[in-house]
Amino acid sequence: LFEGESNRAVAEHQLNKASSRSHTIFTLSLESCSRGDAEEHVICSKLHLVDLAGSERLSKTKSEGVVAKEAQYINKSLSFLEQVIIALGNKSR
Repeated sequence: LFEGESNRAVAEHQLNKASSRSHTIFTLSLESCSRGDAEEHVICSKLHLVDLAGSERLSKTKSEGVVAKEAQYINKSLSFLEQVIIALGNKSR
């Protein structure tokens, strides 16, 4: 968590003084072992916590330069993520 926080990118625009410019995925892996009569049962689980930088309308944020370019990349990555989620939900693929 500390490493992720230290690498987090933040920029200021007209609507938000601390706008996150980063996507973050934190994965928590859990393993539970229980011993019964003659068998050992192992249950493995994963919990994925996802924090995505929000999409931005340049016309509303009035962003310029590097911040505007970052907003374009953020919007593009969110669009690609949407396409992946749609494809994963499509049973015919």
